[in-house]
Amino acid sequence: MGEQETIDILLATYQGEKYLREQIDSILNQTYSNIQLIISDDGSSDQTRAILGTYQNHPQIKIYYQEHNIGYMKNFEFLLEHVEHDLYMLCDQDDIWLPEKIEKSYQKLKQEKADLVFTDLEIIDENGQTIAKSFNRKMDKIHKIEKTLVTNQFEYLYNNITGCTILAKRQGLSKILPLPENTKYLIHDSWIGLVTSLHGKIAYLDEPTVLYRQHGNNQIGASRQSYQAKSFSEIRNVFISVKQELFSVYVSHQEQFPENLQHLNKKAKAYFDRIRPKKISFRGWYIFYKLYRYETPSYFFLNFIILNMPLLGLILFNIRRWFKEKGCISKSA
Repeated sequence: MGEQETIDILLATYQGEKYLREQIDSILNQTYSNIQLIISDDGSSDQTRAILGTYQNHPQIKIYYQEHNIGYMKNFEFLLEHVEHDLYMLCDQDDIWLPEKIEKSYQKLKQEKADLVFTDLEIIDENGQTIAKSFNRKMDKIHKIEKTLVTNQFEYLYNNITGCTILAKRQGLSKILPLPENTKYLIHDSWIGLVTSLHGKIAYLDEPTVLYRQHGNNQIGASRQSYQAKSFSEIRNVFISVKQELFSVYVSHQEQFPENLQHLNKKAKAYFDRIRPKKISFRGWYIFYKLYRYETPSYFFLNFIILNMPLLGLILFNIRRWFKEKGCISKSA
């Protein structure tokens, strides 16, 4: 492969005793060997710190221990502030990295002359059994990735990038840090992806490089809050709440956006604030169009009805639920 650049791998841990050793070993056994694993433990009270202690003297590992729990966002921010080399990767404590993850990501970054590369994942359960071969297909991300990857709309509305697949250049951190605070809908990987897409180039490797473990203790996993909602009003309220908070963050960080998006941020925030209590509203439909014009026609019109014509949306929702109960539609549909 030639001379390898040193890559910093950032691992945030908290109460991770069950899977941590398997993850660390999968990183140390990569085909790309010139790495530095930087770990920050967020005040674990289980055996996590004892496990980390067994790696304390490893020449490629540097470990920090937080005095008290600061939360996963602040813990990742701490790690990002401690990047030492020109390239870095993010890492979750309970996954397994496939042996060529770093090598293939690095090759893609260089081939595309990108500032950040991300990949697909294979979803596994707590016992390591495959749930889905492709996370991005299971979560309906492929359409959005293909249509918006080279535009500034790529990470604008959705989190298309899963943080544990990222390989990125350190130079972009000057714009990314500090991470936005007081938001549960805009996590670190989404913010990294958004800022990079606005100021640099992103590339996608369409193959799994991580076994992405889903289990009961995941802090962030392969689920959507809207999937857990049971009623039409819950679904609509979650949809609007996410966008209200998202655009509130964007407006408070306007310096990151080009002028055209600065105007759209303010108008979109006002649009979602306005439609929440409405039973029907076509005012500002052009804002909806600007936001969702890259979507499929079915997604576009369905969500237009949900947001702007909720009474009609409720009727359609109840009809669909009736067909499901009668077995005419798959329970998973």
